[in-house]
Amino acid sequence: MGVRDEQKQATRERVLEAARDLFNETGYEETTIRAIAERASVSVGSVFTTFASKAEVLSHVMERRLGDLYAEFDRVLPFLRGSTADRLCSIFAIHYEFETRRVRLFLAHIAASYSPSNDPGVTPYGRNERLSDMLEQVLQEGVARGDVRPDLDFPLTVEVLKACYASNYRLAAARGANAAEMSAVMDRQVGLIASGWAPR
Repeated sequence: MGVRDEQKQATRERVLEAARDLFNETGYEETTIRAIAERASVSVGSVFTTFASKAEVLSHVMERRLGDLYAEFDRVLPFLRGSTADRLCSIFAIHYEFETRRVRLFLAHIAASYSPSNDPGVTPYGRNERLSDMLEQVLQEGVARGDVRPDLDFPLTVEVLKACYASNYRLAAARGANAAEMSAVMDRQVGLIASGWAPR
């Protein structure tokens, strides 16, 4: 890597770190590109030569965070025990525990999924293939164990689970619910959904 590339990479790292902190401290809408540039000690132009938009900055911040989260899941998944519902509840509990450390940042990530932006550099919540694949894998393993019926609509079930997971962040936004409180709600939701996948 040449000096110029190293400088570009260093700028990118500073911008992502500054944006992560500002999105969580002051909120996504309230954070400007100018504020990110000032926090990162770079010019506004440097931000725009690295990222096409503030939405793309958010997307890359979350991509990095999710990389850390899923590295942890790679270690944890082989040790999950219990029914399919139990395993899914554990997965969501880990997500809540991780994301509530920077809850305003994750709320911005969810909000971005409702944006009409078709920017190819933006990957909002809902398009996270890693989460979808993980949930479907657990459901498929449930078929092998005999507690999930084989004719289940797996993609639809995964979408319902993800929708419940995301909707519970309204509890954090509205009344400051913590990870344990959101997990308790999710446990009940998973239990209700599980009644639909039980073998007939």
